[in-house]
Amino acid sequence: MKKKALVTYNMFREGFCELENKYEVTFPAGEADFTYDEVSEMIPGYDALCPMFNFPVDGKLIDRGLNLRIIANYAVGYNNIDVAHASEKGIAVANTPGPTTDPTANVALALILDTARRVSECDRKLRALGTDMKVGVLENLGMRVTGATLGIIGMGRIGKALCKRARACGMDVVYCNRRRLDLNEETRLGAIYTGMDDLLALSDFVSLNAPYTPDTHHIIGAEELKKMKSTAILINTSRGPLVDERALVEALKAGTIHGAGLDMYEFGDHPLPELLTMDNVVLTPHIGTQTAYSRIEMAKAVSNNVIGFFENDRPVSLVL
Repeated sequence: MKKKALVTYNMFREGFCELENKYEVTFPAGEADFTYDEVSEMIPGYDALCPMFNFPVDGKLIDRGLNLRIIANYAVGYNNIDVAHASEKGIAVANTPGPTTDPTANVALALILDTARRVSECDRKLRALGTDMKVGVLENLGMRVTGATLGIIGMGRIGKALCKRARACGMDVVYCNRRRLDLNEETRLGAIYTGMDDLLALSDFVSLNAPYTPDTHHIIGAEELKKMKSTAILINTSRGPLVDERALVEALKAGTIHGAGLDMYEFGDHPLPELLTMDNVVLTPHIGTQTAYSRIEMAKAVSNNVIGFFENDRPVSLVL
């Protein structure tokens, strides 16, 4: 009997071709993704569950997966899954770090360049004001990027990819991480290891590239923002709750830091309303992996995780 996989979301189907050839795969029939209640009803009959990063896979849902062997998340993060409970039940959990690396690092670099050189701000003003916009040689002054220092919090795949891009732009890079990199890798990357406090004090740009865990919740709060330069810019392409968003709003209002570039938000898909009014903030709606190519490659990675787990014929990106 064929294995059965339940995909909770709509996605480009070409990424799932091999999975569909091997197993019985169920997708949402219409444009809407499956709801939690729908998945809860269906899951007892499935061997694999493939949820989106924002679909909650809690203990209650896991307990209903009587035949469930693997949860293959469509994301690099997996804080939407009760991993500990899955482990207790002997259920594997996998993610898709490979295809997310380059596109997310590209967005982080784009936010650095945009906030520093006021690209989005000037675009908005030029469209609104037309010939009334001031364009003198001392108007619309931005911040330098080449020669500036980037502090990377979390030197995993995406952090390293961003480091390479920043170095290509002529930036100096410091980083902090749970574990220091091997000295040879540090040398290849051109990055200097430092503690969190020193990183905040030294950096012209601070980029969050750490996973979201209880330990990283509000890793940037009011106290950390006070340790940053008043000219510094905060970049977040990781997870929203790494930043105390209310504290960030207050810091931006008070001039504690200069600006922010955000692709993720603490309270869901949208930022606090105050951020929408600030010219020194660039906001994007979680577009880190939003290219057609990346979406297809992530679907292939999900498929490979499921097939590799059952067939043992390819690597599986397990998180436990």
